[in-house]
Amino acid sequence: MHTIRIDNLDHPGLADYFGLTDVALRRVSEPAGGLYIAESSKVISRAIAAGHRPRSVLVQDQWLPEMQALLAPFDVPIYVGPPELLERLTGFNLHRGALAAMHRPELPAVAELIADARRVVVIEDVVDHTNVGAIFRAAAGLGADAVLITPRCADPLYRRSVRVSMGTVLQVPWTRLPEWPEGAHLLKAAGFHIAALALADGAVTLDRLADDPPERLAILLGTEGDGLSRAAVASADSVVTIPMFHGVDSLNVASASAVALWALRVR
Repeated sequence: MHTIRIDNLDHPGLADYFGLTDVALRRVSEPAGGLYIAESSKVISRAIAAGHRPRSVLVQDQWLPEMQALLAPFDVPIYVGPPELLERLTGFNLHRGALAAMHRPELPAVAELIADARRVVVIEDVVDHTNVGAIFRAAAGLGADAVLITPRCADPLYRRSVRVSMGTVLQVPWTRLPEWPEGAHLLKAAGFHIAALALADGAVTLDRLADDPPERLAILLGTEGDGLSRAAVASADSVVTIPMFHGVDSLNVASASAVALWALRVR
């Protein structure tokens, strides 16, 4: 670990941090080179605890001692600069004090991830990073063993997703399905009952499913607006609705995930 003070943006090691605004990052992978950005000391700490390796850290002076203690085991540069310079570099106010460029871990195979799981969340094509992060936070807090995401789902390691999840995307085991809805056979082969949260004729209420839940259960959540695809619903073993009041027919997908996870938790 070594500290590098910067007073301009010419240092080549700063390339990972250029233009980290949400608009810019939606156009490219975040960032290239198998990296993701962890924001705040809490998230960086959780990433390290999960076994992820930092490549470098960008920090304001007042957070330097904390970062030095956290990164003591690693031979990585810590770039330190004034707030206005760091804002020019990243495109936003670094009010959480620190950013780390982290190496992305290799994702596990689906079969490996769900081998010992009893409650799994499957996220189909949710493209809003805030919702993805909130679903992961619900999954962590309410006892899901793993999360599976479809090929077109937003990246859980996108900076906003990590931040909204309070770093729980670094705690809950997850991986990306190779295809969908064909990938549903991987869950069924492992003995999972797939419960699709959707509005459909013949759906059962969440209360009814929770009265006698399957031993191994995958909760399937759909994208914002349109909900689950027809193919996803067809692949499910049951379709489940959350009873609602006052003419409201559905919840935000992240809210629905929390309600379902609580009702169907392992007891």
